[in-house]
Amino acid sequence: MRISSRRRRIGLTVEGDRSLTLHVPQGCTVGRAEAFVRGNRAWIEDKTRLSTERRQLHPTRTLRDGEIHRYLGRDHRLLVVDDGAPDGDGEAMPVRLVAGRLRMDRSTATDPERACAALADWYVHAGQRWMRGRLQPWAARMGVPEPAVRVRDLRHRWGSYRAGDGDRGVISLPWATFQLPIHLVDYVVAHELAHGRVSGHGPDYWQLLGRALPECLRLKAELDELGRRVWMGDLG
Repeated sequence: MRISSRRRRIGLTVEGDRSLTLHVPQGCTVGRAEAFVRGNRAWIEDKTRLSTERRQLHPTRTLRDGEIHRYLGRDHRLLVVDDGAPDGDGEAMPVRLVAGRLRMDRSTATDPERACAALADWYVHAGQRWMRGRLQPWAARMGVPEPAVRVRDLRHRWGSYRAGDGDRGVISLPWATFQLPIHLVDYVVAHELAHGRVSGHGPDYWQLLGRALPECLRLKAELDELGRRVWMGDLG
């Protein structure tokens, strides 16, 4: 259990190892926390089952020349090149997307762990840039202030939302999300922003999400299926 003075609502997350983390605001009673867990038993069982399925089906990658990687639902072939090009600050970029190819510096590609970290870092920065201006329309639909966005490694979670300082929340998205088609990235964003109004996944939550995104249940099923085949950084 994690206690935070900045939280206003109770929340639950299922970690990659299928353990549960209960997030509670400061001053929350044990009885209230236990009631929340009991009320979300079906959601816990569903997420635990999906976590097991995803762990079994997520692909591995070798990060060799010619391998296919996805960005926003499109396939891009990995191309190992002799050197990285500088970015706007003059620093070498080990991974770049150029003319539909993901170009990786050869010195990076020789070390699989380093190559994996470099590619994940590219997804972080590309996703962060792509999200600029993407949140405001969804935040308006949910009736919440536009949150700050962080793209990082969340392991086997698709996202999280927490109240920040003042009224502005923070939405966190895993870099792996940006392999999904755009409509599923939007679903993940809407799904998390709805937690700015309703905690948990009870009927009130799905009613709110359904008003903003009528096809939410179909998109949830699509994410459950396609998400099992997204690369999460595992090397083969």
